Amino acid sequence: MKKSKSLLLLFALVLVIGTVLAGCGGGNNAATNTGNTPAASDGSASGEKLAADQTLKINLSSEPPTFDPALAQDSQANTVLKTMYEGLTRMNDETGQAEPGIAEKWDVSADGLVYTFHLRDAKWSNGDPVTSADFVRAWKRVLDPAAAEPAPYSYQLYYLKNAQEYNEKKITDFNQVGVKAVDDKTLEVTLKAPTPYFLGLLSFYTYYPVHKSVEGNAKWATSKDTMIVDGPFTLTEWTTGQSLQVSKNDNYWDKDSIKLSKIDFSLVNSSATELQAYESGQLDYSGAPNGEIPTEQLPIVQQKYPDEFQRKGIASVYYYEFNVTEKPFSNVKIRKALAMAIDRQTLIDKVTLGGQLPAFGYVPPGVAGANGEYRTAIKDNYFTEDVAQAKTLLAEGLQEEGLTKLPTFTLSYNTSEGHKKIALAVADMWKKALGIDVKLENQEWAVFIENRQHQNFQVARAGWTADYNDPMTFLDMWVTKGGNNDTGYANPAYDKLIAEAKATGDAAVRQEKFAAAEKMIIQDDMILMPIYYYTNNSLTKPYLKGVTLDFSGAIDLTRAYLLEH
Repeated sequence: MKKSKSLLLLFALVLVIGTVLAGCGGGNNAATNTGNTPAASDGSASGEKLAADQTLKINLSSEPPTFDPALAQDSQANTVLKTMYEGLTRMNDETGQAEPGIAEKWDVSADGLVYTFHLRDAKWSNGDPVTSADFVRAWKRVLDPAAAEPAPYSYQLYYLKNAQEYNEKKITDFNQVGVKAVDDKTLEVTLKAPTPYFLGLLSFYTYYPVHKSVEGNAKWATSKDTMIVDGPFTLTEWTTGQSLQVSKNDNYWDKDSIKLSKIDFSLVNSSATELQAYESGQLDYSGAPNGEIPTEQLPIVQQKYPDEFQRKGIASVYYYEFNVTEKPFSNVKIRKALAMAIDRQTLIDKVTLGGQLPAFGYVPPGVAGANGEYRTAIKDNYFTEDVAQAKTLLAEGLQEEGLTKLPTFTLSYNTSEGHKKIALAVADMWKKALGIDVKLENQEWAVFIENRQHQNFQVARAGWTADYNDPMTFLDMWVTKGGNNDTGYANPAYDKLIAEAKATGDAAVRQEKFAAAEKMIIQDDMILMPIYYYTNNSLTKPYLKGVTLDFSGAIDLTRAYLLEH
């Protein structure tokens, strides 16, 4: 249809070829861009005047479950951690390329396996120098097989030589892992295979350094008083369940580029309250990726605030995942029946109202492939919506399980008016198409994440946003016992495809492996039920400048500033 074609065009326009990071676990919307206007001496665009009060006000619809970079795995944590930390590189959201962060420069061996990073004279917020040992310490924590709480993103470090072997206890000497502090200012990293997007990965929070004070203090990330950071801002206020505040870090090496004095984050999970706060001037920004505009208000605010409303297609997917370790969802025919029995376009047109694209695959538009965009080359036609076929599959699946009717099951989602409306609509579609009953259960974000991680669910809402611009960021999460594989899926054939894709630098071969892997988890095994590819919908005050949003929908507030108003 016309709407779909125009949005696909939008996705094509925002495609960034290169590595860009985002943070994950679900998200939405667009923000303002600094553009190419020359900067004035006060840091604003030429001819603009900064506001006297440089306090940015924004809402988080849920509180980040953790501020420990080793344990973070969601978009809320990503946004706040990005203000407080900096890795070896940071991403330029406009160019889509990695640029120097704590590493001032680097050398890469001819075979693409050895990276030598030269650190700049950077400091922690307490004045201590940032050293190469701080990165070694951080990465060892992520890979620690004896950690009290395993790092969900440990596999993100498996690009390092022997990292996986250490994490899986196949070797016990961390000195064999491909990271070494040559001296205080030189870090040598050895990879197991050439990785074209590795520099971009280094700006992701799992690769952030940690200060030596974390050693022996399991609760260091639970208090503002024990969080020593190396980024543009420090955590200065934290009232659990109510608000967060970060303030400019005067020890940050690039402090002259930081114009904001503070960022105040309210913690409100009511989209109606958030929009009201924006309209009354209590917030400078509203909407995704960290907040929410009520879905029924999207057409209204788009008309009411044409110069403040923005919609942008992003590399992110909304889906329901099945606990494949629990009957009856261990039966693939039952899973397929549920996926085929809903009407995605009606859901978008009548419920979400955000111009999203129906999803019939897992890797969204906007992700780079072998030659251009992956989704252009590999179509997401892994299944179709077909109620008659869904009824047949359900009947066959129930017979295989010795059942005459699908028992009432629970669909879980994290607290959000948007997620609730989608769940109600999907449950209604299942009832009308298949005659099944569903119990809906909303959970607070941290509880919801924990339950998913421990397979304490039957069917659960989920979303995934690209961590870097490559299909691997969507597909390697489903390997056996993967840190973000909440479904319990375990398939050696799938693991083999991902391993083969990681072992080759041949773009065409990688794409072939990706396509086979995606087909396996959707068409063959249906471990998850794709619903739609996200768009970001947001409102930004005209006086707020310098906020950037990358291709995946991740937001960067660090270089924002406020004009007089």
